[in-house]
Amino acid sequence: MMRRHSLVTASPKQVSLFFVGHKSNPTTIHPHTHTLLTPSPKQDPQNHNQWWGHPKTIKPSFNHSRIRFNTLHTGSTEEQVETGEVEVDVWTKMQEEAKLDVTEEPILSNYYNTSILSHKTLETALANHLAINLSSTSLPSSTLSDLFVTVLETDQAIMDAVKCDLRAVKERDPACISHVHCFLNFKGFLACQAHRVAHKLWLQGRKILAVMIQNRVSEIFAVDVHPGARIGSGILLDHATGIVVGETAVIGNNVSILHSVTLGGTGKVSGDRHPKIGDGVLIGAGTCILGNIKVGDGAKIGAGSVVIKDVPPRTTVVGNPAKLVGGKNNPVKLDKIPSFTMDHTSHIADFYDYCV
Repeated sequence: MMRRHSLVTASPKQVSLFFVGHKSNPTTIHPHTHTLLTPSPKQDPQNHNQWWGHPKTIKPSFNHSRIRFNTLHTGSTEEQVETGEVEVDVWTKMQEEAKLDVTEEPILSNYYNTSILSHKTLETALANHLAINLSSTSLPSSTLSDLFVTVLETDQAIMDAVKCDLRAVKERDPACISHVHCFLNFKGFLACQAHRVAHKLWLQGRKILAVMIQNRVSEIFAVDVHPGARIGSGILLDHATGIVVGETAVIGNNVSILHSVTLGGTGKVSGDRHPKIGDGVLIGAGTCILGNIKVGDGAKIGAGSVVIKDVPPRTTVVGNPAKLVGGKNNPVKLDKIPSFTMDHTSHIADFYDYCV
């Protein structure tokens, strides 16, 4: 009997994402090939080859029993999803990995004990690790740790996103050895979690503290994300150096962003002035996306592109200024979620007939 894993992670190797149409026929993502699977024309001739709706977002759950999620709603349709056994809690996994690392490298035993093994929860471990990284002579780590742990322990949504981010990095980045390796050493992950705390403080009106955290993250990790920016879960900031995200930017779920990417304004307007990035988007290195424009779900932005107009869902744009691969009238439609595959070159090489 086929078993479905619970949707506790953004990884395509662990879950099937559900896309539901205006009718009652769901579209799924194949868990291994990341391919969009749609009903056959005989089953639904009107909806075949169309990608309706958005991925369903389900709050992660990390107990070890069989569970059932409530009715899922997307647009005008609903679907019941019954889950099987859930994945092992990521914190438990990290502790196991840490013990193995200490066995292999005893010289790191004190570091791993301070960072992971001496903590009872992921919340306190993350608060401590961020505080140590972002502290200074005038801003002691104890002060920052108290601030971080207060936010993390009182906001389950943030911690759910942290766990999704850990899994996203482990699954999508071949350079990531383990979850604990990501937690300790990947500045993109750490910058993202510091931003989640800063954003919470920003929403609470504690803007001085929020901007202080932003400034320290920019100095230490070379990642400059305004605390007002809204970021979803399952985020991979790969390499991360030089990423800049403006105040009114929005980043959806399951997005992968490479280094030196700017989500900025045009410099000519105020108010809502930054890009809105959909779910499942892949943004290549050195890309600039400018202005209050939309990048549709499942789109891919080629490295070095300058994007100043809306990007349709499931399409690829590349160049300066960015152009649709396949042309405006008949753009190539992607059948896989690019942020999962991390495929930066498919279709682009076919569209351009030159080499540099």
